[in-house]
Amino acid sequence: MINRSGNQIREDFLRFFEGKGHRRVHSSSLVPANDPTLLFTNAGMNQFKDVFLGAEKRDYSRATTSQKCVRAGGKHNDLENVGFTRRHHTFFEMLGNFSFGDYFKKDAIAYAWELLTSPDWFGIDTKKMYVTIFEGDAKVPRDAEAYQFWLDVGVPKERIFEMGAKDNFWAMGDTGPCGPCSEIYYDLGQAAGEDPSVDKLFGEDDARYVEIWNLVFMQFDRSSDGVLTPLPKPSIDTGMGLERIACVLQGVLSNFETDLFTPLIKRAEELTRHKVEADHEIDERSRASLRIIADHSRAATFLISDGVLPANEGRGYVLRKIMRRGIRHGRLLGQEKPFMHEMVYAVRDEMAAAYPELKETADRVAKVVLAEEQQFARTLELGLRQMTEETLRSGAAAFHLYETFGMPLDFMVDAARDAGVAFDMEGFEQARAEEQTRARASWKGGSQKTAAPVYRELPKTEFEGYSALRVDGARVLALVKDGVGVPELKAGDEGEVVLDATSFYADSGGQVGDIGWLYSGDHNSVVAEVRGATKPVQGVFAHKVVARQTLAVGDTVDTVVDAVNRRATERNHTGTHLLHAALRQTLGTHVKQAGSLNDASRLRFDFSHFSAVADEELQDIEDIVNREVMGNTKVETLVDVPIDVAVNELGAMALFGEKYGDRVRVVKIGDFSTELCGGTHTAATGEIGLLKLVGESSVSSGVRRVEAVSGTGALSEFRRGFDVTRVVGQVVGATDAAPADALRHRLAAQDEEMKKLRRELDAVRMKAASSSVADAASSAVEVKGVKVLAQRVDGIEKAQMRELVDQLRGKLGSGVVVLGAAVDGKVSLIVGVTKDLTSRVQAGKVVGQLAALVGGKGGGRPDLAEAGGSDAGALDGTLAKAAGVVEEWLK
Repeated sequence: MINRSGNQIREDFLRFFEGKGHRRVHSSSLVPANDPTLLFTNAGMNQFKDVFLGAEKRDYSRATTSQKCVRAGGKHNDLENVGFTRRHHTFFEMLGNFSFGDYFKKDAIAYAWELLTSPDWFGIDTKKMYVTIFEGDAKVPRDAEAYQFWLDVGVPKERIFEMGAKDNFWAMGDTGPCGPCSEIYYDLGQAAGEDPSVDKLFGEDDARYVEIWNLVFMQFDRSSDGVLTPLPKPSIDTGMGLERIACVLQGVLSNFETDLFTPLIKRAEELTRHKVEADHEIDERSRASLRIIADHSRAATFLISDGVLPANEGRGYVLRKIMRRGIRHGRLLGQEKPFMHEMVYAVRDEMAAAYPELKETADRVAKVVLAEEQQFARTLELGLRQMTEETLRSGAAAFHLYETFGMPLDFMVDAARDAGVAFDMEGFEQARAEEQTRARASWKGGSQKTAAPVYRELPKTEFEGYSALRVDGARVLALVKDGVGVPELKAGDEGEVVLDATSFYADSGGQVGDIGWLYSGDHNSVVAEVRGATKPVQGVFAHKVVARQTLAVGDTVDTVVDAVNRRATERNHTGTHLLHAALRQTLGTHVKQAGSLNDASRLRFDFSHFSAVADEELQDIEDIVNREVMGNTKVETLVDVPIDVAVNELGAMALFGEKYGDRVRVVKIGDFSTELCGGTHTAATGEIGLLKLVGESSVSSGVRRVEAVSGTGALSEFRRGFDVTRVVGQVVGATDAAPADALRHRLAAQDEEMKKLRRELDAVRMKAASSSVADAASSAVEVKGVKVLAQRVDGIEKAQMRELVDQLRGKLGSGVVVLGAAVDGKVSLIVGVTKDLTSRVQAGKVVGQLAALVGGKGGGRPDLAEAGGSDAGALDGTLAKAAGVVEEWLK
């Protein structure tokens, strides 16, 4: 067995299968294309799902990949284990070989055994390996074929073990392709065992015997009633974790000891300034933190590179949890300054050979990570202010701090211990379980299924809409109502119509589907109104219709697209391509599409950028686009272009979230813009008429949005602008300045006047409040030797209340000040304690108890704390009880 680098193992695997006639296919995005059931790509077969389902055809029947995967949310969630075990990761690479109805079990087993054991390849000692097969059950017999094929390649029968469906029967879902599988295990040796002092047999020690490869034999189609039907073309799907096989071939016990991780761990040590000595056994917690930083940096780098951004829901929420977990472990090592953004470059340096796109995206990714680190630091600071003893006693309240502010659980447990209070771990775990249930329910893809079975066996729809808005004699292949195939739609029914040919464009690439009509075979009467079109499976067009007459399977219809709507949509779509190029020209090449929407009314374009686009920049962008419009440049469409040629030779931009095959369609606008695109476009840029930007805003951290209109939409926008200009002229009167500048000057002057009046009013209120409590110090009561002053101060704001508290503490010299105010039925309370008394009575505890009396809650520092409430009628009584509350705490 030759020690190989992780990069060499990846390359050797792909090269081996290329030699066996497999097409090397680049890893797909971590954001699954057209699959709402998946949070992230989590297996090598994800990008081939439609091929296995028969909904997509490729020009090859064998493939091999090294697929980027993330398992950190939903069903496959390894996040909490990462760093504390040898083999759990959030991001990993899955090596795989696939057969789409070509070879089956015999060849799959022979290939796997040759790669693993041949001295020309991995050269693993056969005495160290075991294999498993499916033992059979009531529905599927024992996999005798696989058993025999393993014997044929030389595996001794005593090393072939039979397992049940839980371990050795694989299914794509509740329905669809499924079949038995064989797993290959490697014995890491007794030293790797759960208890190294005990020599256990295979099947008794999961730590020692590690699964390195799973060969799935897809040979059945499971129907909704559970019946298994043999597939006409059985297929192969295999998966081998690169990190695991690297562990075996490099002779180490943990994936984190391979060269896929050691450079990242070393960089994490440098950035956190926390060196872990090799023989320092008691520092295992620090080792775990470094492993977590290394792993999470890989996940964050690849997720952001693939277009995911930190957010409070969906994929962005999982990314945020991964990043913040890494940042927290940096803090546990003593590094409170931002550091994870520097890890991005370490990931790039280690993995750019296999994923060259990292070279281009690293700077952008690092900026996103840095912004998240800075925001998390602010969030933690806010969380610390709210962490009181009362919070730590309540598991639900502690979980709120954990979830909302990212407050580490172990940090809160330690704080509770230091404060001498019992941390409510049971309540915390209950709140966490409830949140996980809500999160699963709220994930928009979680309740969705793959396309209805009715679509799977249908032939592809011939799309003729690039060259024609009308197709005569299209045949109705299927009718769908409420997700179920039906023989006919009656007048008034809403449903979907699948045709063998159509002129209707279906939703994709940011362009919405066409609207229009289906005419009867006599070409005269409308059979159905088409309100849009989608592709439930690759190549099958489903027309969303409202039937006007009875429509049956087998009928012929004419498809007629609403030409006015299509042309308006095309103007906006072509405008989007021009806008994308102008943004990159003006703001920089880091700009990448992060989403788009093109319909007849306007275009919306989301892109990566880290600050608001200035008005001057927007004007430049608009000017650049309209110069291209007025140039009336021809819009060329190149079809059936090999994707490598399109990207590497033509320089075509690939768009985020889109799924591309091996041959693509390229839309080229002179030398200005070249993009992969399946949408419809104007013949020349002049048809756009004019493009007018109408808005720029933030979508999320690191993503901006611009909106624009073209053609008649731009004309309407200018008419509205003209009307506004006329009104401005009436307001500001005659002036040499431009109307917009004149209005800005007028509004700025008014705003300054308002600020001046507000300052004067605040000063008057403060003076009145100060006068009303001028002699208040003399009315303070004394409890257990401590002065307590409670006063109502309506009419001033919180900032002024804080200032007043400082004044009164100064007058008391030593004591407690409680101020209360009521405005519009809402209560504000503030408690100040002089520094000499905070060891005996704390402001946060006092204000918390008082707040409960006015229907609220609050907290803060020992010397100053605030609260709110909703019962203004109880304020006077609450202030009257302030001295008694202080006295209780002094006891």
